[in-house]
Amino acid sequence: MGRGRITAGIGLAAAGGVGVLGVGLLSWAAAIARTVVTPPGRRYEDVRILGVTPGTITLEATLDAVVPGDYSFWFAQNDGHARVGEILHRAPGAVTRRLLGVDFGELHRAKRGRISGWLYLTPRELGVDFEDVTVDTEVGPAPAWLVPGGDGRDWVIQVHGRAVRRAEGLRAVPVFREAGYTSLLISYRNDGDAPRSADARYALGDTEWRDVEAAIRFALDRGAERVVLMGWSMGGATVLQTVSRSALARVVPGIVLESPVIDWVTALRFQARLLRLPWPIPGLVLGILGSRWGAPLAGRREPIDLARLDFVTRAAELRLPTLVLHSDDDGFIPVTASEQLADARPELVTFERFAVGRHTKLWNYDPERWEGAVRDWLSRLDASTGSTDTPRHRRAAR
Repeated sequence: MGRGRITAGIGLAAAGGVGVLGVGLLSWAAAIARTVVTPPGRRYEDVRILGVTPGTITLEATLDAVVPGDYSFWFAQNDGHARVGEILHRAPGAVTRRLLGVDFGELHRAKRGRISGWLYLTPRELGVDFEDVTVDTEVGPAPAWLVPGGDGRDWVIQVHGRAVRRAEGLRAVPVFREAGYTSLLISYRNDGDAPRSADARYALGDTEWRDVEAAIRFALDRGAERVVLMGWSMGGATVLQTVSRSALARVVPGIVLESPVIDWVTALRFQARLLRLPWPIPGLVLGILGSRWGAPLAGRREPIDLARLDFVTRAAELRLPTLVLHSDDDGFIPVTASEQLADARPELVTFERFAVGRHTKLWNYDPERWEGAVRDWLSRLDASTGSTDTPRHRRAAR
């Protein structure tokens, strides 16, 4: 669907919803739209803690809690952090995992928590040298971590997702460092580390890309010659905007996308189905986010260009070798848009499709496969010297 058809469709859905169902539905949709673009103050803790011993933790058997691997476990509204490992026992409605350690907080007093993929909290935990640096962005100085690697000419910039912070990308540092890349893990506007924008709202990649552009400029000033971009979830949408809108994209030889948002319309409609929202609501939410009349209802100063963020429709504009890692059971961002992008541009896109892994937790579930996919892709990228080999479109492994 082209940009005009998307805009027209959103407008008709919004007008129809208001005319038939009235102000109540519009207010409901406005509240949802605000939630989408507002950085969360409190985090929803979706896993009940059923028991804790010195070496184990028993959790409610949610979809995330029963996936093998090592994970962070946040509790007490981020005032507590632990790490959980292998599954030791399963019972109806419960799963007991190894408790790898409690970094801070009183886990024995907690009743609920949430599982996160970013296992490491600082580069220090990787046992590597690093530097705290600041990237000058148009909204102000944004803190970042710089992890040196190789001869300093090849860099990777890690762009984290919505409602998380730069520690999300630490899992990728070792494999990039092994390949000779310096890693820059950035913050961007409204993420809780970098300064806020004027409206203190996310733009879903539509403005955040400018902070990535500033990070590329920082890398070039520090001696970088090539800068790979890697985006996680909403960071994937931001990376796609960067390489399609920034003049500095000329130094980017390729991009890596983990559980990415390729198209926000698809992602938001998927979430609406999960939440069993009435049929007019998704169209109204999209209308609010994407129109000048609706933007103030979401607290935004400007509308979000949802059509420009749609890289399924814009697949022909992709110019760079791209590695996509996504899981069928993502549960947050559907794998369909990643699949469609890979099918539309098989000469550029390597699609590493997992059957299991959940959202941005593929490394945690299978680090050997994840790192192998990145390592192989980097090897082909480095060997290509400007021309790409035919990428592999790999099916999900059970």
